[in-house]
Amino acid sequence: MLVGRQAEQQAIDRLVAAARLGTSGVLAVTGEAGVGKTALLASAVAGLGDMRVLRATGLESERELPFGALLQLLRPALAAREGIPPVQADALAAALGLPRADAAPGSRDRFTIGAAVLSVLCRYAEDGPLAVVVDDLQLVDTPSVDALVFAARRLAADPIVVLCGVRVPEGDQVAAGLPPLRLEGIDLDAARALVAGAHPHPVPEEHVEVLHRATAGNPLALLELGAADREVVESMEIGLPVRVSRAVTGAFARRLARLDDEARAALLVAAVCGPDLRHVTDACGMLNVDAGRLGAAEDAGLIAVAAGRVAFRHPLLRAAVYSGAPVDDRRRAHRAAADALPRGDVDRRAWHLSEAVWEPDAAVADLLAEAGEHAVSRAAFAVAASAFERSARLTPAVGVRAERLLRAADAAWTAGEGDRALTLLDMRAQGGSPDLRDLELRASVAARTGTVRDALGILLTAAGRPAEAAEQAVFPADAVHATYYLGDARTASELAGRLEALLPHVADPRARALGLMATGIARILAGHGGVDDIRAAVPLLESGSRLRDDPRRLSWLLLAPLFLRDATAGARLRTLVDQVRGAAGVGALPAVLFHVARDQATTAAWSRAEANYAEAIRLAVETGQDTELATSLAGLAWLESRSGKADACRAHAARADDLCRARGIRMGQVWIAFALGDLELSLGRAEAAVTQFAALAETLAERGLDDPDLAPAPELVDALLRLGRPGEARAEAEAFARRAAQKGQPWALARADRAQALVADGEECVRLFERALVSHARTLDRFEDARTHLAFGERLRRMGRRVDARRELRAALEVFADLGAEVWRAQAVAELAATGEHVHAGAASATASLTPQELQVSVLLAEGRTTREAAAALFLSPKTVEYHLRKVYTKLGIGSRAELARAIAEID
Repeated sequence: MLVGRQAEQQAIDRLVAAARLGTSGVLAVTGEAGVGKTALLASAVAGLGDMRVLRATGLESERELPFGALLQLLRPALAAREGIPPVQADALAAALGLPRADAAPGSRDRFTIGAAVLSVLCRYAEDGPLAVVVDDLQLVDTPSVDALVFAARRLAADPIVVLCGVRVPEGDQVAAGLPPLRLEGIDLDAARALVAGAHPHPVPEEHVEVLHRATAGNPLALLELGAADREVVESMEIGLPVRVSRAVTGAFARRLARLDDEARAALLVAAVCGPDLRHVTDACGMLNVDAGRLGAAEDAGLIAVAAGRVAFRHPLLRAAVYSGAPVDDRRRAHRAAADALPRGDVDRRAWHLSEAVWEPDAAVADLLAEAGEHAVSRAAFAVAASAFERSARLTPAVGVRAERLLRAADAAWTAGEGDRALTLLDMRAQGGSPDLRDLELRASVAARTGTVRDALGILLTAAGRPAEAAEQAVFPADAVHATYYLGDARTASELAGRLEALLPHVADPRARALGLMATGIARILAGHGGVDDIRAAVPLLESGSRLRDDPRRLSWLLLAPLFLRDATAGARLRTLVDQVRGAAGVGALPAVLFHVARDQATTAAWSRAEANYAEAIRLAVETGQDTELATSLAGLAWLESRSGKADACRAHAARADDLCRARGIRMGQVWIAFALGDLELSLGRAEAAVTQFAALAETLAERGLDDPDLAPAPELVDALLRLGRPGEARAEAEAFARRAAQKGQPWALARADRAQALVADGEECVRLFERALVSHARTLDRFEDARTHLAFGERLRRMGRRVDARRELRAALEVFADLGAEVWRAQAVAELAATGEHVHAGAASATASLTPQELQVSVLLAEGRTTREAAAALFLSPKTVEYHLRKVYTKLGIGSRAELARAIAEID
């Protein structure tokens, strides 16, 4: 009977009841060792009645086996795999080592595997409510944790309850983001009942009180120490709390000492081998140990043997068995465990053999390296990093050791573990200077988790080293990319000069594409051409498979459309990024998602941009990538400025600004200033807008940034006119027009013509607005197009041409409404009303009341996707999609997919 946990039991019961009714619930039961997490979960499972249960328990012995816990959990539900999207099914098969792993490796990323887990769980729950119970999550292998947490976070409208037991502080990071239920010690009355029920003889009251005070009511400590002799109890009278894990381990050690040598030897083998009784028995046989002596341990209440499995009473008991054994005995047990495994079980044999040797061993090192490659092929990068690192430590040959440390560092970074990657690189560099591959990886880590300035220094060092002709342009190009974040146009220009001298001698398509892109970017930032270079790079980017297979440089594919900003450049590149972004591990994904979102926010896919920014921010926080966190927050603030979400814009801008200032990310500060100035302008605060824009213009000048696309001149012209300062406005418009003409790109030309139209009179004004709209038609930025329509309509109304004004204002209103730019939509409505046209309330955005998630669901379903297809695209369950769809129907007052398609037409 569980004592002292009524409140916690009721909390779980509420989640279970909600799951039976179709509302998902997730709970991480956290607490120190022995506080009762396992008992509470067992009590919950016992009360589930006919609800189906999927269970798994983390094991120290299987922590380095990729997706071991996930296979344990999903084994009863694997038949549901046939009903999930094929790409997900193949990715899951690859991860679990099952047949039908036909997907390309690029689709086997952590997101696809996590989505597959979600799909399997939801498919399995279609036949009835489901409980997913995972104990000792802190001992579960990292890839399984990633997949499980990914799925749990996305449950909403399925009859599923997820309960996880997590020991703290070891598991603090493991369950981050899951709703916690923290277990503390039980009260004194419950402690009396617990001790009394566990011991055949009465335990003195003062004895219980001392134990309760010393252990803070930890149930396991109370049970294990309740039978301790008076001397042990009196040692606790000092009044200070004991370390529960140490005290309990000591109690277990005293109980183990009562067993005979052979029983302890069999227990050691069980601690080494894990729960598989056949494996334990075979390993015992190789050591001439009688596995039957496990019965003595079972009689002593230390283990339970049933259904072919050996279960220790508590992980601390297993630790006591293992740590209490002599080192040589542990090594022999690991050797026997390895020899008892099939030869094809490379992963487990490798880990056991690595514990069986104490000096370099080439054969074991090779086996560990093979296990590392297996982990990489299954997208288990954290496990791969451990395998390669351990392989390196056991490798006698210095050169091979260095290669394996580099492989380990690369896998760690792909897993999002930047500090670990740098530590491994430092180990590799001992006794010598870093080579180019080392510098490349260090720069990547520094750019995202340290400072971009440090990354630039590393890249400049690398660029000065001798290199293969095919690689000579790569490091200067990467350095230009770093200067972009730093807003350092002058250094970029110097690098462009170096690249121009190199490129005639570079034939490799990847290096040439990067070199041309970097030269173009540097020239554009400085306001000295560059467009032709980027256009020349586009076909190389489109055809260069090596670049597409390089997750850390995947974002380069989107830089071309971002810098050209026209309707024809980059369509193929966007498609390529969508196809291969799954190849990017979690370490590279924040940068990829940021660039994808930036591109979407500058076209018309605002809902998708918001979702990708949010995912980039979450992943950047999880992996400690402050650069991507800063830029994604800045980009999101800029999008929210356009959307009219003033409070969110200011909050995200403030957070981004702190990060950008601390790390010298000047380009992020440029986006923030632009966002805040434009927000003030949209809200009618012209004076505040002028202040922001003027400061931004000064920053651009200081940094040598002369790209007209970064300049707020058209917005500044608008603000100055509102303040009655036409002379200054005209000067700004004329200066900007000269810069835009020099660049010659449609986005810049359209904004320049709009700025000039604002300060022009009569037919010249009309001509300039019309020319601006022609240029807008050559871009994908519908928002800027709508702003020009709005400004044109305003001017036509003031000129007395109401009919013409209505045409322009309606065009603006339609786009603002579709995009969800509510402040701008309100301005268009007001202008239309001023022309005498009444705008019905229904003309407001059909999506204004929808959440980003609801909007995404609506867009995909309106495009004709099925519920399951939409669920797969959004990493949701079909029932969650249906749940959001019902809310959309209610908010929009519709009742069919056909009506939804009409309501969402052309939104995204």
